[in-house]
Amino acid sequence: MKIVKNYLYNVGYQVFILIVPLLTTPYISRVLGSYGVGVNAYTNSVVTYFVLFGSIGVTLYGNRTIAYERDDFKKRSQSFWEINFMRFITIIGAYVAFGIFFMLTDKYQEFYLAQSWQILAAALDISWFFMGLEDFGKTVLRNFAVKIVSVVMIFMFVKNAGDINLYILILTLSTLFGNLTLWPYMRRYVRKPDWSNLHIWRHLRPSLALFVPQIATQIYLVLNKTMLGSMDGVDSSGYYEYADRIVKLVLAVVTATGTVMLPRMANTFAKKDFKKLNEYLYRSFDFVTLLSVPMAFGTAAVAPKFAPWFMGQDFAITGKLIPIESIIIVMIAWSSALGTQYLLPIGKNKEYTISVTGGAVANLVLNVPLIIWLGVYGAIISTVLSEIVVTAIQVFFVRSKVEYSRLFSGLWKYLLSGAVMYAVVYTMNVRLNAGFKQFALQIIVGMIVYGIMMLITRPAPVRYLGILREKIRR
Repeated sequence: MKIVKNYLYNVGYQVFILIVPLLTTPYISRVLGSYGVGVNAYTNSVVTYFVLFGSIGVTLYGNRTIAYERDDFKKRSQSFWEINFMRFITIIGAYVAFGIFFMLTDKYQEFYLAQSWQILAAALDISWFFMGLEDFGKTVLRNFAVKIVSVVMIFMFVKNAGDINLYILILTLSTLFGNLTLWPYMRRYVRKPDWSNLHIWRHLRPSLALFVPQIATQIYLVLNKTMLGSMDGVDSSGYYEYADRIVKLVLAVVTATGTVMLPRMANTFAKKDFKKLNEYLYRSFDFVTLLSVPMAFGTAAVAPKFAPWFMGQDFAITGKLIPIESIIIVMIAWSSALGTQYLLPIGKNKEYTISVTGGAVANLVLNVPLIIWLGVYGAIISTVLSEIVVTAIQVFFVRSKVEYSRLFSGLWKYLLSGAVMYAVVYTMNVRLNAGFKQFALQIIVGMIVYGIMMLITRPAPVRYLGILREKIRR
């Protein structure tokens, strides 16, 4: 029941952050234009590297460590402080490195300075602790409040193309403030550290083991915007940013299961209940496939007219980029189940690292020729191919642990249902004018068509619901 509750918390938040861009993206894309959006995307991608190096894998490592030790108040308190102090020190190092970079660059300086608040915000982020406890309510409610405040401030203060720096400051400072709001809760969950028994650096090596895959992941998530800004202009970074944003917003509903399941899987593994561990994986994999396939097909179907209507003609090209990138919705959903929910909780850090490193290498190798040849289309294609590589490697690594027949038994049902839904929705998209009512109708019809196809093909999640209904009746 706790898993369901935490999933609903996360899905509630993910739905909320789907709604937020529906309010801000059309406004920001028109007020700041492709140049302003591109400057934010490009400078943000650069500063993200410093945040990443300062955080050294703490989010995943801390989450898993607290999940292992959550039943021992003394151990979890000491681990919390040790991990936190270690990250304070590494964040200071990252900020020093940023200072050196800042002195050496003479372009976009004011924007880099505004973005640098992200680095300080990372030092105060303790959401990983609450995730390890499977207490998602506090982090979700915090994020709700921060998002609402930032949206209000964007509409109040960002008025023209000259407000790029103000827009960046609103985003970064709201993150910093949001991270601060979790600290008052800590007196309830941890006690003061045992200073005489403080071993900060014992966490460095295992944290670095998870830092490597995070570095690799960020390379193909952030490097595209950095390389596009350098090789093809910041406008291309803006196009990529908004196409990627739409796809990732849809994807967020699916990957919410990864955030919820990681601590539960880690705790189950710690108890050596391997049968239950695999059963969690099979059901989770089925669930993310059930959601991701229609979302991928649906996003691709509505994008051609939705993108220019939603973001303005300045971003019309994203209507062609989104259908290509929508393939990653399924790929990331699968890698979230196999990697985040399975390989990491059972301590298969090496295998997980190899998978995301493989994706990063593929991205790096493909980016240069594809961006030179195809511009922003090349970056999108490179992203898709990289995610396919990650998922393929993870599928290979779990071959001795799971039954492929159970993982993929219902795939044809989802793909058939998604294809039928796509045909219907795309036909509507071509024939109808662009407008809120028209897009809402397309989404509703798509859901109905997919739902009917699910009832006809009856994949595993539908059967689980039938069994559950029968139990309730009894």
